[in-house]
Amino acid sequence: MADHTFVSMVRKLDRREVLGGIGGAALAGFAGCISQSGGDSEFEARLGVLFPLSGDLASLGGTFRDGAILPKAIIDEGDAPITIDQRVEDTQTDPQAAVSTANDLVNAGYPMISGPASSGVNLQITQEALIPNGVIGCSPSSTSPNVTTLNDNDLIFRTAPSDALQGQVMAQVGADNLEANSTSVLYVNNDYGQALFESFKNSFEDGGGTVQTGVAFRKEKDSYTTELGNAMESDPDMLVVIGYPASGIQIFRDFYAEYSTDTDILVTDGLQSADLPGNVGEDMSNVFGTAPLPSGPGNKAFTKQYKNAYDRAPQVFNAHAYDASAVMLLAATRAGENEGDVIKEEMRPVANPGDGATEVSPANLVEGIQLASEGEPVNYVGASSSVDFDDNGDMKAVTYSYWRFNTDVEGSIEQISTVEFGQ
Repeated sequence: MADHTFVSMVRKLDRREVLGGIGGAALAGFAGCISQSGGDSEFEARLGVLFPLSGDLASLGGTFRDGAILPKAIIDEGDAPITIDQRVEDTQTDPQAAVSTANDLVNAGYPMISGPASSGVNLQITQEALIPNGVIGCSPSSTSPNVTTLNDNDLIFRTAPSDALQGQVMAQVGADNLEANSTSVLYVNNDYGQALFESFKNSFEDGGGTVQTGVAFRKEKDSYTTELGNAMESDPDMLVVIGYPASGIQIFRDFYAEYSTDTDILVTDGLQSADLPGNVGEDMSNVFGTAPLPSGPGNKAFTKQYKNAYDRAPQVFNAHAYDASAVMLLAATRAGENEGDVIKEEMRPVANPGDGATEVSPANLVEGIQLASEGEPVNYVGASSSVDFDDNGDMKAVTYSYWRFNTDVEGSIEQISTVEFGQ
């Protein structure tokens, strides 16, 4: 089993700040199995947190975790009428390791799990560990279209949008903004990479473009010169890369060693890492990208909480991770039971608009928990989006960012424009 212990960077803030929705948390020395705050709480919610703290997605997974654990910190500081037993685990960015760790959480009695990150991991743990045991999963970053069609007994949700939408955004950006008529695609050989490649390919070709070749690659190889050679052989107008940071470092080092920066490169959310240009050793000014954009009604309050807690700005999917945990804690509080089959019935009632419901966001999360504990109707409007679930547990409306690497701006990522989708 993975080591549960890690040291948090969250700072303790004045309680009035937290109650005002702009505070942080007292989590120094935070461990995997959390001791609870005192008080006469009537209910203890049990939340598992499962993200890649090692492996190919480690550079992003730690920040996902930080977003996911922040709601507990806000609730603890606010003297809410519940306590939270929260346990953090590492998927290692590996499906088999993740299944084992998910089973550890299931067997320890956690009825809901915030996470995991990648679709390849998410699809395996949901089918092998969560669904068979009646445990809710809510991922902030698993974007595969295959999640939508899972036979999941309504247990699997996500605050991230499906790549069926992102493929369309990528095709639009490639054709309209980068003026590409032809492209080749390098994609990681897992469910995330394959599904997003197919979505992009279909949309780009439907728009009149040509996908010259699609080249699958294995994660974390020592060299990608062969794969790049196959992709660049036909001199495409644009190269698309779908992958994760640890592999991306080597891919881009190999690219810049052999090819001109005159070729525009389009990447996806999995490579939106502020550290990538520094690790590659290039400014990567020819690299553009698309990613779900956190633009929910509660984003401003969340951003203040996150910055106060960690002394840094949130990154990709951090807001989505916060929302995944927050909405499950509201649902569990309203259910008053640590049973997945009971909590799932409250997921849409606390998230979607309803008559007489009080709007709850990161700014008044403690008040929302109080109301939910009293059985009052609440409508969570999140940091990442309005967090309205459709019948499949997907988001009804999302916003995407079209961005580029720019080492002259803070965080090395410059947003160029936005693209909105709704149903």
